[in-house]
Order: sequence, then structure tokens, then C-alpha cells
Amino acid sequence: MPQALTYPGVYIEEVSSGVRTITGVATSIALFIGWAARGPVDRAVRITSFADYERRFGGLDQRTLLGYSVRQFFDNGGGDAYVLRLAASGLEDDGDNADSASDSAVGLTVFASSPGEWANDVRVRVTRRVGVDAADPVGQRFKLEVIDHPTEDAVVEVFENLSMDPTDPRFADDAVNGRSLFITVEADGDPPADGAILELDGGADGVAWTADDADFRTALLASFGLGTPTDRIDLFNLVCVPGLTDAATIQTLQGRCRERRAFLIVDAPEGETVGNMMTDGLDGLTGADANYSALYYPWVRAPDPLKQGAPRAFPPCGFVAGVYARTDASRGVWKAPAGIDAGINGAAALEVAMSDAENGQLNPQGINCLRALPVYGSVVWGARTLHGHNDRASEWKYVPVRRMALFLEESLYRGTQWVVFEPNDEPLWAQIRLNIGAFLQNLFRQGAFQGRTPREAYFVKCDRETTTQTDINMGIVNIHVGFAPLKPAEFVVIRVQQIAGDIPV
Repeated sequence: MPQALTYPGVYIEEVSSGVRTITGVATSIALFIGWAARGPVDRAVRITSFADYERRFGGLDQRTLLGYSVRQFFDNGGGDAYVLRLAASGLEDDGDNADSASDSAVGLTVFASSPGEWANDVRVRVTRRVGVDAADPVGQRFKLEVIDHPTEDAVVEVFENLSMDPTDPRFADDAVNGRSLFITVEADGDPPADGAILELDGGADGVAWTADDADFRTALLASFGLGTPTDRIDLFNLVCVPGLTDAATIQTLQGRCRERRAFLIVDAPEGETVGNMMTDGLDGLTGADANYSALYYPWVRAPDPLKQGAPRAFPPCGFVAGVYARTDASRGVWKAPAGIDAGINGAAALEVAMSDAENGQLNPQGINCLRALPVYGSVVWGARTLHGHNDRASEWKYVPVRRMALFLEESLYRGTQWVVFEPNDEPLWAQIRLNIGAFLQNLFRQGAFQGRTPREAYFVKCDRETTTQTDINMGIVNIHVGFAPLKPAEFVVIRVQQIAGDIPV
């Protein structure tokens, strides 16, 4: 509103330009889901390196593929991921459930921060404060040291100057819980004696689930939806469930990915032959939401650090997700994550070494192959979604087209929140056209669209034609955005002919 003009003089007013910058969202935040022996089971944990995974989930474990896939993601160019641990839990102590270790002393009970056998070697040492001073008139403050090893010199966490008084700023529950990676505490009464050692015990890993277990698949589907751990994640783009090959579960995950504007990377079955992939490889995987996923074959053989570097077969999803992230960072989400630049770091060999002819049988069906090429090594050599079968003629045939659309949808969804409750008329529509047009023009300059000119590459329409008076009366504004996607040069044809010289015409 203009300020009241009360006295003769000059008045300065700032007028909004109407420009609200739309920022493109991240495109390669991966979500890994699987069983682990350690870590929170009620929420997804964000990590930015494999060292973060080791701190929160205990590192590699031969019983599960989860840690290996996360490591392969970061080794191949990934930089941002969530990890969701699934583990059997319940009230029955039947040996199948993951249980938390604990111990108690006078006034203090200590629990492991997450279920699992990992905490049975954790010790907590209590040191009472020496002397009496004005800050501690009755000598009630104490120190907790967390020791993650039977030997008492391996102190991994220290919490100083704690109190048992709930009104104290250093109340033990408030100072420790949510900050420690190893323990939670319940303080009630006097602190334990000086030098007391609390030895956590009773932790159990429960069943070491694999992706083949029916209980795991049930827990996996239960982790998606309203109020679930994945619902509490603000943004993720790539979903990896290492080793999952059950068609019914994958089909459900495809629908969940559509709801979250994410993309599912599907592993082919381990040890499958090319012939079986041709006949049975796509059974149950090509439903209505299959364009939100892509299948990769075969598994990758790589050194296992837990077996002194002996080669072992691993599912491709971790490697491929890292290639996606690396390609997005270097070229953009509109570039197909395949080709000679899509090398697979850490691969010693592939489980199946395919010929061009075998590759030519799988590619038209929408099965993306990993190939071992001379000079270039192991590379990703396919970029089709599970709607990529030639006979389907889908507009979402290619991975970069599908992921580019998801990127635009999520970016525009977040970048137009300011429109809600604005006056629904031409000034608003003009602002919408300006802001979305500026965002798309920036992408056009980066080479994200087909076309020589902006008119050929994209359009933004928001006016009386898209939003009628009836729409206005109902509180609706309609924005139409179109873009011309880049499609990969999947087949390169070079025609060579001889020039017949010295022949008179």
C-alpha cells in the first residue's frame, strides 16, 4: 500500500518487479532401502558419504547388499542419499526380531540408540564431578563416556557436566538423547556411583532379511505412503532396493514412485541368462507406471573388501544410481546416463559378457545392458524405461525424457507455491508466464531442449484461454507448459561409399 501523503516533500516507494526465481531441484538424491544390522528403523537417514553410512549403519556386512550398494553409489559419482533400514521388530522374543541392548544403574538407564547385536559391546562409564563448587553445590553433576569396544580406552563419545535434574539445562535426557549415535538415556533420581560401568546387553539382530523374503517385501511396501518414513523425506529422485526382483512388489513401487515423482532402478535377477531375459525378463514389470523405472542387466562382479578383495556379484542398482548422479552433475538430467562416459567404477567384470547381437535382442524390449567394451571397460549401454519396448511406441521410452519431465514437474511445483491465494487475473498470469518462462529459457540456453529458438523448444501459456471465468469462480488457475525433449542418439548410421573418379559424365 502507498504510504499516506501528509507533508509536502519527496516520498520514496519500492515497487516489486514481480520476478520470483524458480530454482531447479536436485535430480540425483538416491533412496536406498534394505536390511542392516544397525541404525534407526523408524526414519530415513540422510548421508553424503560412505563414511556417514559406516557411522550410522555399521558399514559393510556380508549378510546384506545394502551397504555395498551405497558404497558403489558414492564410488560412481553419487553425493547425496537417504538410507532406510528395515528390520523385524515386535514384542515377542522369538529370536526373529531385532532387539535393543540396555543396562541400568542407580537412577540411570542406558539403551542402545537402535536395535541390533552391535550394541552388546558398548560400555558407558560414569565419572562424578570432583569437588564441590557454587555451580554444583551437592556434587551431583557427572560425565558419561561411551566406549564402543570391550577395551576401555576406545572412547567414542563424551558428555560432560550432566545433571539428573529435569529443570537443569544439562539434564542428561536432553543432553544425550538425539545427539548420541550410540545410546539414549533415562535419568530418574541420583546419579550412579563414580566409576560405575554400564554394560549394554540383550541386543539381537533378528532375521537378516534379503530382498527375497516375503516379510521384507511387506515391510518395504509399508514404508511408502502417508505417515511412513519415506513420506517424511522432503525430496528423493532415485529409488534402489538392492536385489529386489519380485514383479508384484516392483509394480507397486513403480506406482509409489509416480506419486513422489521419483525413478526406480530395477535389478535383473542374479545369474540370469540372455535367453531367459528375452523370454521372462519383463514379466509383470511393464504395467501402467513402468515408465517410472528402468531395468539393468546383468549383475556386476566387483572386489569384496570383506573377502580380501575376492570378486563377488553385486546388483547393478548402486553402480547405475552413481552413474546417474555423475551424468547429471557433468551434463544435466537431460543427458542419457549411458555411453562411453558412463563407466562403472569398481567393476572387475560383468556376470555375463554380451555380444552385440545379444545386446540387440534385449535393447528393443527395454532391457538396459551393461557392457564390457574394449578400451572403455564396463559401461552402461542402455537408456530405456520399462516402457521402452519398440512395439509400445511410448512417449516415455527413454530414461532422460522421463527424468527431465520429473525434474520440470518438481521444480515448477515448488517454484509456484507463491501463486496460491493471489488474485486470479491477468497481472498474476503475466507474472506466472514471466517466471516460468525465465526458468525454461535458462534451461534452453544450457541445451536441455530440442529446437533452434525458444519458440521451438518450449512454451508457457496462462491466460483467458487456459483459465476461464468458471475456473476463476472455482479458484483455479491453469498453467500449460510444453517442452521439446532431447532424445538420445541410440543408433548411429554412417553411410560410406566410394567415389568413382575419372569417369566422364
